[in-house]
Amino acid sequence: MKYNTRFWLLLAVACCSSSNAADLPLQQVDLPPGFKITVFADQVDDARQLARGDQGTVFVGSRRAGKVYALTDADGDFVADQLYTIASGLNMPSGIAYRDGSLYVAAVDRVLRYDDIENHLATPLEPVLVSAAFPTDKHHGWKFIDFGPDGMLYVPVGAPCNICDADGYAEIKRMQADGSGLQTYASGVRNSVGFDWDPVTGELWFTDNGRDMLGDNTPACELNHAPQQGMHFGFPYCHAGEVTDPEFGAGQSCADYVAPAQKLGPHVAPLGMMFYTGTQFPEQYRNQIFIPEHGSWNRSEKIGYRIMLVTLDADRKAINYAPFASGWLQGQQNWGRPVDLMQLPDGSMLLSDDQAGVIYRISYSGDQLAFQNKTQEAE
Repeated sequence: MKYNTRFWLLLAVACCSSSNAADLPLQQVDLPPGFKITVFADQVDDARQLARGDQGTVFVGSRRAGKVYALTDADGDFVADQLYTIASGLNMPSGIAYRDGSLYVAAVDRVLRYDDIENHLATPLEPVLVSAAFPTDKHHGWKFIDFGPDGMLYVPVGAPCNICDADGYAEIKRMQADGSGLQTYASGVRNSVGFDWDPVTGELWFTDNGRDMLGDNTPACELNHAPQQGMHFGFPYCHAGEVTDPEFGAGQSCADYVAPAQKLGPHVAPLGMMFYTGTQFPEQYRNQIFIPEHGSWNRSEKIGYRIMLVTLDADRKAINYAPFASGWLQGQQNWGRPVDLMQLPDGSMLLSDDQAGVIYRISYSGDQLAFQNKTQEAE
């Protein structure tokens, strides 16, 4: 990585979990023909959610590190040449979103706003408190945030437990950009750390992490579809549309709650899902869903540690769930954990990895017609 001396002064000491690009076994990442993976930035400790500014700055939140970073690529070669630490000492600032020149940062119990951020990367202005209306619980307290087509900021509040029935939790909330008008959009959502809006319909889709301690294969994690406000997705009474909870499901019916649009693998920990809207990738990927799976911590055999592709049909119904990129898990040893995806203007996409402490770039440079023919032959 080509960071200059000033980078080291700004970053201070990097955590030992961050990797150097040269040390990463990228050859182990399996992608479809014509795709390649490279390192956009390394030494980004605990890289979580991604956001992009109007001037091309890539912002990165963290969870354990308590920091928010900014990466710039002045020469446009898709290798970051400057890294700034724009905030530190925050309480799990995993969630970030950019809007109208400002960076919104979600710590556990509050949302902050850093104004005119791209013109003050080295010396950020004092943050503005947008809202402190969120619980202080750290259990599922880290957040993924984003602005919807309605201009509102969506902020999930995860359950403060593996399984419990607690008022004001297990919800996706939304509020105006100034913090006013906080309301619940969806409930029965155990822990969503990724969502996006369908470019075709404008409707919300989100991932949800299933409960633990019911065995290796139960329940499935979820991809959900919330086209309207007020829907309930079952937690803590019903999981994955079919599993009645042994502690809280008495007298409940899964038929009373919204079932997943797509059941994902059990305990795969799906995070920052993204609709692909670019034109660099072959046609079959456009307006489809990519989901980074962070990987299981509680199965006798690990699962996840990959990017999955969920294919929707013309009616926007999920019809397939299959690996797009894998290889961070070798046998039962993992060297990386995918977290969040962000599309770049050229149609390539960035992927954060909080275990390796890097940002990857996935791009396509193959023959699109040849790719289509090869795919059809495989089918």
